[in-house]
Amino acid sequence: MSGFDTFTDLVRARTATLADQDVHVFLHDSAEGAKADRLTYGELDREARRIASLLQLQRAEGEPVLLLYSSTTEFLKAFVACLYAGAVAVPVPLPGGEGRGRRIDRTSAVIQDTGARLVLTETASAPDIALWLSRTGRRNVACLASDVPGLGDADAWRERRSGPEDLAFLQYTSGSVSDPRGVMVSHRNLLANQTALQNVFRTTSEDRFGGWLPHFHDMGFIAHLLHPLFLGSLSVQMSPTSFVRRPARWLQAIDEYRVTAGGGPNFCYDLCLRRVTDQQIAELDLSHWRLALNGAEPVRADTLRAFAERFAPAGLRAEALYPCYGLAEATLVVSGGVPLTPFAELPVDAAALELDQVAEPVAGQPSRTLVSSGQVLDYDLRIVEPVVGLELPEGAVGEIWLRGDSVAQGYWRRPAETESVFRAGLENGERGFLRTGDLGFLHQGELYITGRSKEVIILNGRNIYPQDVEWATRGLSPALGGGVGAAFSVDIEREQLVVVQELRASRGGLPAGLDLRALVREIQTELSREFSIPVGNVLLVRPGAVRRTTSGKVQRNLMRKLFLDSELRGDIEVLDPAVRARVRATDALLGEDLLEAEPAGQGRPW
Repeated sequence: MSGFDTFTDLVRARTATLADQDVHVFLHDSAEGAKADRLTYGELDREARRIASLLQLQRAEGEPVLLLYSSTTEFLKAFVACLYAGAVAVPVPLPGGEGRGRRIDRTSAVIQDTGARLVLTETASAPDIALWLSRTGRRNVACLASDVPGLGDADAWRERRSGPEDLAFLQYTSGSVSDPRGVMVSHRNLLANQTALQNVFRTTSEDRFGGWLPHFHDMGFIAHLLHPLFLGSLSVQMSPTSFVRRPARWLQAIDEYRVTAGGGPNFCYDLCLRRVTDQQIAELDLSHWRLALNGAEPVRADTLRAFAERFAPAGLRAEALYPCYGLAEATLVVSGGVPLTPFAELPVDAAALELDQVAEPVAGQPSRTLVSSGQVLDYDLRIVEPVVGLELPEGAVGEIWLRGDSVAQGYWRRPAETESVFRAGLENGERGFLRTGDLGFLHQGELYITGRSKEVIILNGRNIYPQDVEWATRGLSPALGGGVGAAFSVDIEREQLVVVQELRASRGGLPAGLDLRALVREIQTELSREFSIPVGNVLLVRPGAVRRTTSGKVQRNLMRKLFLDSELRGDIEVLDPAVRARVRATDALLGEDLLEAEPAGQGRPW
């Protein structure tokens, strides 16, 4: 363990002994390149005490305080200020920018769920935040711009003692399978998980973390911002928008600041593969990057191999590619491999996996290659048949259950869900387990994740993993490869598969001569062959139509709801007659069934 009772105590110690050392660098994107905003440990302490004095005037001790920032520098100051004042920090997305409506909806849901009466933000965002609060009827919620010079007094701050069981923050889940829930993380949970991160990643104060994940995402917050603070090292951060627009900037920052650890979901490596040029690679030095973290969504072996091969000329070692597994309900990290050793792959028979069994591939039959998420070091882990709570042996697929000091206290203001999710019991009477909702199995002591229990598609008694269907679809055409897809099932006369896939055009538009209806038929044919299931429902949609969480996870349950509510439509779609009668019932009344589809090959270039 860390030797500290609270994370606040640890921060006070770090800022005292490392006052002149940089703790954080935020890279502002500009046409000329990235501009660095630096923050030292001493500045962090002074600014946190100044803001904490404001929180104490607002009597925020023990109260949830929403943190809405575009800059991780200002966010980090406000978060530490909450620690100093004994307030409960709530990192949330700043309403606005890309996906504005969805982010406003999520932030509105969080402020309603917390009952917060105080919001901290930055000067540039304060007018919009105040207007949003007024329009949503929350005129009793105070909005303070924490970066106003001279506001608050560091010397007026009064030290407040917290205890290990006090809440450090609320981490709102990304909502990939449900509405966002506030995970209550205590100081004990946070310190335990920081120790777990150190044990799994084998990090030291010499490591530097560099990333782009938002501060309200658990991997971005806990691993990329707080873990360097825990270690007494440095974090380098850019905005998610900067990364998506120019993925090479992330890799250039890893080079310039000699970052040793950092990463994100599988899709960010795919994006780098597509968007970083050979010339840019030739100018990079990635030889010191020892932990290229890959987590938060299913990890693909072919992505890892392709990334390692493509960036080898820049000095990237193949063994730096590092799959790991974690979740907000366990604060963050659960498992990871041994650093600087090749990740483990396991080819399995696809038909057996669909029956929750793990078997070696059969020659000539479909197979799947799974990637190990490494060993679980700091938890009591069980693989469980979730209906009756029966513990399963190694090699059997079941729900992942956990016990340990990193497991959070429960969901904010949701006692019933807290009891069912965080206090689960096995058939043999053992209790106190966290039900993760993730499916997986153990093989030779390593954890393999197969999917989310609430998202598995069950057709003809077989378990079909939606991510496999989505991945296979993307590989069928360059027009599909850069887009996001969602696969789910609907129960209309029988359980049926629905595949929604974004079309992504290049700068010159869709490929010349592309026949979209023929592409739909190819998707149906290939998926039917690959998975031996009927594929009667395919929708090709424009970019951005597939909903995702802030961390990029596909919201399949939301997509199913939008489809069944007739709010999701494809520019080109083929539907089973029974499904069409259910989700397009109003079309005949409105005359929409008389409209002709665009001629094949003349779809919108977007």
